[in-house]
Amino acid sequence: MTAYPTYRLPAEWEPQGFVQLTWPHEQTDWAPYLQEAQACFLAIAAEIIKREDLLIVAPDTTEVKEQLLRAGILNHQAEHFLGETGALLCEAGAHSILLYECPTNDTWSRDHAFITLVNEAGEPLLLDFGFNGWGQKFASNKDNLINECLFLDNILANHATGELPQYSDERRVILEGGSIESDGKGTVLTTTSCLLAPNRNWFSKEEAETMLRQTLNCQRVLWLEHGYLCGDDTDGHVDTLARLCPNDTIVYVKHTDDTDIDYDELKAMEDELRTFLTPEGKPYKLVPLPMASPLFDDEGSRLPATYANFLVINGAVLVPIYNQPDNDKLALKTLSEVFPDRQIIGIDCRTLVRQHGSLHCVTMNYPKGVIFKDKIQKY
Repeated sequence: MTAYPTYRLPAEWEPQGFVQLTWPHEQTDWAPYLQEAQACFLAIAAEIIKREDLLIVAPDTTEVKEQLLRAGILNHQAEHFLGETGALLCEAGAHSILLYECPTNDTWSRDHAFITLVNEAGEPLLLDFGFNGWGQKFASNKDNLINECLFLDNILANHATGELPQYSDERRVILEGGSIESDGKGTVLTTTSCLLAPNRNWFSKEEAETMLRQTLNCQRVLWLEHGYLCGDDTDGHVDTLARLCPNDTIVYVKHTDDTDIDYDELKAMEDELRTFLTPEGKPYKLVPLPMASPLFDDEGSRLPATYANFLVINGAVLVPIYNQPDNDKLALKTLSEVFPDRQIIGIDCRTLVRQHGSLHCVTMNYPKGVIFKDKIQKY
């Protein structure tokens, strides 16, 4: 593991350069309801591109481009290819969409995309951690090569210099973006159930914390020993349970039905959160999100619907909703109070949760220091 003492892991609410989506296609598990999945991705893309750039990775970018045109997200043909890579850079109003053609297994960008650090000058460092399909549960060989392909094809650039960003191959360590939360000030929040799972690295807690401190240059790690959503196949990603937010705030899923299978673990997690202190030794402000009413797949298995899986972007928060008017309304209202300076936008994610993930899981945000090579529109 390489240490990067001059870099830090920014908070999600800091200024961003773009968001990555890895697009659903007929060879993914979305195939039985592919149109519904693509419609959800288009809804997410439409909101992102109003506020920042968008990177879309797909095996067939021609088809994705047609979907974007039909949806009105791309409304003209201003575009150019980036060298011989086949990547297509398109204008979409004030921002740009980069379509990058690459083989993919699935669509969970949060867990296979780069984790990006920045230094005091705002220069990025792309960390390429290993992804093994959440502990070898699913195929990941193609997704695990996307970052390397982006780097070798010289697709991304350092905003300050226009040159290729610094890159570090950390794939000997399995680390998924959904398993960690950062406040941008040196604190990382994570779960023991995921980071200490033997299907990842066989880390002890001390070894896992050393890895986080070295690779992410964090000063401290807050460990959640509890927290569970029935149907989750990530072994307890923190972005489904509790999220670090501005002003020393943690939002978390709170359950009120003590007869439900998830209640005991979520109550124990809430009790843990009450013991956490900021670096200044003060309690965090804890803000509960409602528990979504149970959703089930066609075979009757419980799905891990959660409002904690929101995405913060420039000027907005995109929130998964599940056609549950009371719960949806409360979740949106709660997050409007946590992020009063941003627009709060609900995205129907009932299709996404059928594959046991939600909105944050299918996206990866990149800090402002990273841009597309030869980008049409400058900051």
